[in-house]
Amino acid sequence: MVSMWSLSSVPMQAADPAPGADGPLAVLGAGHVGLVTAVGFAYHGMTVRVGEADAGRLALLQAGRVPFHEPGLDPLVAEAVTSGLLTFHSSNAEAAQGAAAIFLAVPTPADLDGSADLSAVAAAIRSIAPVAVDTTVVVVKSSVPPGSWRRIQGWMEEAGCHGSLVINPEFLQEGRAIEGVLEPTRVVVGSTNRDAAEMVARLHEPFDTAVVVTDPASAELTKYAANSYLAMRVTFANTIANLADLVGADITDVVAGLGLDPRIGAHFLRPGPGYGGSCFPKDVRALIATGIERGLDLGLLQAVVEVNAAQIDRVIAKLADALGPLKGRRIGLLGLAFKADTDDTAESPALLLAEALIAAGASVTAYDPAASCGLAGVVQVGSALEALREADAALIATEWPEFGSLDPAAMAAVMAGTVVVDARNMIDRAAAVAAGLDYRGMGR
Repeated sequence: MVSMWSLSSVPMQAADPAPGADGPLAVLGAGHVGLVTAVGFAYHGMTVRVGEADAGRLALLQAGRVPFHEPGLDPLVAEAVTSGLLTFHSSNAEAAQGAAAIFLAVPTPADLDGSADLSAVAAAIRSIAPVAVDTTVVVVKSSVPPGSWRRIQGWMEEAGCHGSLVINPEFLQEGRAIEGVLEPTRVVVGSTNRDAAEMVARLHEPFDTAVVVTDPASAELTKYAANSYLAMRVTFANTIANLADLVGADITDVVAGLGLDPRIGAHFLRPGPGYGGSCFPKDVRALIATGIERGLDLGLLQAVVEVNAAQIDRVIAKLADALGPLKGRRIGLLGLAFKADTDDTAESPALLLAEALIAAGASVTAYDPAASCGLAGVVQVGSALEALREADAALIATEWPEFGSLDPAAMAAVMAGTVVVDARNMIDRAAAVAAGLDYRGMGR
């Protein structure tokens, strides 16, 4: 049975213990999900202890510094550390000792077959078993495929980890994580223990949002269904943009017309070189693998994966159509992160484009405001215009706002060639043409 309600909007005063919880909170893992989750609770006056095994990352966090790029997160971490509401510990057991709820925010990377590797979840459970008591609520924040809760429950029993299991998936967007945690669109809580589920729901009262309380499998599936649907929208936009190229339509106007339909909306319909990052590719593949395990062919999602992969070839084809053979050509690559406002390069389309260019014999000079690249053959420089200097072509691969503000005349002045492949539709086409550039967008 699924129940849904809107929680009170009355601001909450500083509280320890947390609402509905007899004790502080613990978060295991200080990556994007774990750290942002911890900051969200601390922001509302709750005492949060974070376990982090990486010594280098731990030292930065204890000094109030953030070890990755996320707009707006640094001052919140510094303030929470200074206030004493947020502390960081090298031992999971130390962080979890006496905690009313322990949030697991550890990585669940994809295995070679696309299924999710939950070994870090199992290890986290073993690490807290000595300190978990009957009243402890173990909350899985990590993305785990539908049905995983039974395995996790089994690991808790094997490890002697007492307490109740709750599935509470995250819906954060890198680059907008602070907005997502402080003003969440919804909270989903799943458990076979209604009391435990409602305790976790009460922890989110200060966030003033809708809460869905359901069973654990439904909570798990909600997360994967959301990401798979959004990945499908991105792929749909790219499919229509590819058709727009062939029929002479402008995808910008097409998306505007689509987005005004309230049944559709404009979100996640911006064409580009394909989706990437730490979530969409992994979660879509994991959902496909879950279907295969149960004898269900999720052909729609398999098509999404295939079309997304082909988008890289389409972008490279635009360059080859303008330049001819790419061997010996110099390409100025703008962007390395999988999207703007993050330094995350996990399965980044920009890096896939760089790899394809290098394989074709081109040289690549790249610039990104936050992300770095360890890819052999890519020279990274400190500005967009420096990346374009003496380039035969410019390739805009990440939608950083500063790329949309580039002066086409300034671009033309430093480039050896005139070709601009704008895989994010950032540049004003008319201004680019007026500057003498051979502009090629996506569906434009």
